[in-house]
Amino acid sequence: MSIDQIQARFHLDYPEFSLDVDLALPGRGVTALFGHSGSGKTSLLRLVAGLMRVPDGSLSVNGEVWQDGRTFLPTHKRPLGYVFQEASLFPHLSARGNLAYGMKRVGHAMDRQALDQAVKLLGIAHLLDRRPHQLSGGERQRVAIARALALHPRLLLMDEPLAALDLKRKQEILPYLERLHDALDIPVLYVSHAPDEVARLADTVVLLEQGRVRAQGSVTELFSRLDLSLAQDQEASAIIEGVVLSHDDDYALTRIEIPGGTLTVQRLQRGLHELVRVRIHARDVSLALEEPGVSSILNILPARILELREIEQAQVLVKLCTGAGEKTPLLARITRHSRDRLRLHEGQSVYAQVKAVALMD
Repeated sequence: MSIDQIQARFHLDYPEFSLDVDLALPGRGVTALFGHSGSGKTSLLRLVAGLMRVPDGSLSVNGEVWQDGRTFLPTHKRPLGYVFQEASLFPHLSARGNLAYGMKRVGHAMDRQALDQAVKLLGIAHLLDRRPHQLSGGERQRVAIARALALHPRLLLMDEPLAALDLKRKQEILPYLERLHDALDIPVLYVSHAPDEVARLADTVVLLEQGRVRAQGSVTELFSRLDLSLAQDQEASAIIEGVVLSHDDDYALTRIEIPGGTLTVQRLQRGLHELVRVRIHARDVSLALEEPGVSSILNILPARILELREIEQAQVLVKLCTGAGEKTPLLARITRHSRDRLRLHEGQSVYAQVKAVALMD
């Protein structure tokens, strides 16, 4: 048994739904359980939490057995934090009072250091004396996350924590979730059906379909797999991680070093050598057989075609690899007419013209 993994095996049957999973997940970082409604994401999370029980299930978290043939820890004895879609704060208590009540209700003494860290990471110190009706939806959810973290959990479960928020509130809370990603030393299981959240927050993705694991891997790997729904969506994109290399203040541009190459983007408010994650939509990439001459497009990358797949009657999705050692995945959405006119085929060398690069922040 690995001490650096979450190992989960569950099987359950309902009249109209079954779940059958056998997973080995990283013991650190954010793992997204991703899929359409009804794919089994929340059921899996509830099994991990002990809110549901199957007799032949097993679960260990970084070497600690929470469930097997002889053991079943009830939810209140599992060292976990759980964040639901709704913050569910008591309206008659302040944010501070909700944090304190949460500790008493589960029978844990408040971990002052853990609470202080959570309050700082989530930026809620100035909100602690406010009642829930005085908080925005994003602020309420940040308090709920702090309540979960104050338990000093060894596993954090998040069940679509942004689903109840409008776009403005989602944008308000996402930077705080990114802070948690960078600061927490515990694994996080994050349920979502939103590709943009997964692309921004996850290290590992488990794609669930009809209660089965369709695929599992790094976020960069799964977003660029043409056989999966992520790549066939209208928002199909490649996720690339890089490091801020330099800034050009005269032209308000930033150069990002990516595996085997560089990208030039609009000026970022990020420090040199800071890690960033960017998203390049397939619709923003065009292909050429020869290196273009003078062009308004800043990013022209030599690439090799790995795979082509017709996704609609008139369109083709092209998977590319770029950079030295061909380490960087890229997707391009082109017309069938362009594919045939350029006579594109697997293994062919081309130039990818990237019209836009979106920073994931």
